Amino acid sequence: MNKTLRTAALLALALTTTATAGVADAATTKGADRPLTSAIRGSGRMEYPVTTEDVRLTVDAHATYAGGPTLPTKSWGTFRLSHKFGTGKQAKIYWGDFTVDCLRTGGPTAVVTGTLTRTSPGHPWRTMFPEHARMGVSFSIAPKGGGPSRIGLAAPSPKGQPMLTKCMASATDARVIAGGYTLRDRTR
Repeated sequence: MNKTLRTAALLALALTTTATAGVADAATTKGADRPLTSAIRGSGRMEYPVTTEDVRLTVDAHATYAGGPTLPTKSWGTFRLSHKFGTGKQAKIYWGDFTVDCLRTGGPTAVVTGTLTRTSPGHPWRTMFPEHARMGVSFSIAPKGGGPSRIGLAAPSPKGQPMLTKCMASATDARVIAGGYTLRDRTR
């Protein structure tokens, strides 16, 4: 009887250990199977050589990364570039809306590209660029108290020229002088 109880106890312990390990393994696998996600959101005024003009960029871009660390498997969202110049009744505001086709992130940096979907009435881009021209925007997000964040713009290619490459943008050469951005880099 003692031997039978001992065998039953060992068998129960073995089954419990195996079941617990299976649950832990399944939980680990489930977490590893979930894709990494990135996002950048916010609105800011960028430094511009003509100080009386107001250039702003608003972005809400997202991406998922399923495998390797380079290109996202899916990107979505929008961004808007607006440019105000002149004063009073002579002031004009031109804007362009873009549909995001790529968001790449790495640490405090991000690159967003998108295709032009809408512009303000009379915007010069309507004649300068082909339909659905691609623009690139780069971001360098400064830590709190670490100085200004920065933005870089890669303008769409003119008609007749090759389109800007997806997921590419220029260096972050302009400071963010008002507003700001929040970047989440590849989290589960």
